[in-house]
Amino acid sequence: MVGTILLRLLVWFLLTANFSGENILLGVLVAVLLPRGRRLPQRWPELLQGIWRIVRAIPQAYREALEMMLVPHHREVVRMDPVTSPRTPGLVFLDIFYITFTPKTIVLNQREGGYVVHYLEPGQ
Repeated sequence: MVGTILLRLLVWFLLTANFSGENILLGVLVAVLLPRGRRLPQRWPELLQGIWRIVRAIPQAYREALEMMLVPHHREVVRMDPVTSPRTPGLVFLDIFYITFTPKTIVLNQREGGYVVHYLEPGQ
């Protein structure tokens, strides 16, 4: 429970970027009053793989940003990216964050078989 409140406070401070006394008090109140979600068993190996994929995506995101500045990307493609196993809400969040983290892709929708992803590709 303390970890959840600290995570909510961290997100609050990242969103507000304000460390005044009033904002800290308001952040604590919001963190405590937000409803608690139901606990699901975590799949630690998959969770660690998701975090590792995000860390590896940082250089890819910079590379793609440079490519977009140097080469025009006019072609748009919408594809379905399949998901191999049932995902907990945390893993779904990590998947969507990973896909959307890179500048050329964004998740449009989540379906039963995977994610509908919009891609930018170089071309005419």
